[in-house]
Amino acid sequence: MQIHIRNIIPFLFLTYLLGCSAPATKSKAIENTNLNNNLRGEFGATKLKAIDAYQFCLSQKFNTQFCILINMGVHSGLKRFLVWDFKLDTIVYSFLVGHGCGNYPWNSDFTKENPTFSNEDGSHCSSLGKYKIGERAYSDWGVHIKYVLHGLESTNSNAIKRYIVFHSWEQVPDEEIYPNGTPEGWGCPTISNNSFEILDPIIKSSNKPVLFWMYN
Repeated sequence: MQIHIRNIIPFLFLTYLLGCSAPATKSKAIENTNLNNNLRGEFGATKLKAIDAYQFCLSQKFNTQFCILINMGVHSGLKRFLVWDFKLDTIVYSFLVGHGCGNYPWNSDFTKENPTFSNEDGSHCSSLGKYKIGERAYSDWGVHIKYVLHGLESTNSNAIKRYIVFHSWEQVPDEEIYPNGTPEGWGCPTISNNSFEILDPIIKSSNKPVLFWMYN
């Protein structure tokens, strides 16, 4: 049986990042989310990844309040797009996210369990690695906002050349759809319109670069 990660404390987290004081103790919602992730056997691994992410953000002068972690080794019908709060030391948002279709038809879910990753132009695959979230600009897709992704590793160094950006897509659902997969595009990580509207003001308000890390 699949245990679901739910989106939690959206208003609290937003005001916290915009400068309001955070509560002294974690809410019951956070505790339940941690329990759900532990039952799925994922939270511990995510926390280890977050420790690495924090050290990277500290050394590179990135935002040390939060980062985005995407475990592409998780089935695409599950919420594998995670917003990690370094101060609260937990996941505060989780969303579905689509990856590249590769050689399969666009808007399908053929690679929901075993996606192929590539840094090659024209591959229609997503690229693993750390990215810096860059410029906020107009998008033809979703809510018409995108963030340029700057690949920081040899595995994603062609992100700009390939027009790999972070945007929303109306085909992506809000809730988990396992055993079905999230619709696949041409390599851009895509989340639902509603999810993007939650996350956009948080990214926009950051005065330092935000880490966007896709791994498996």
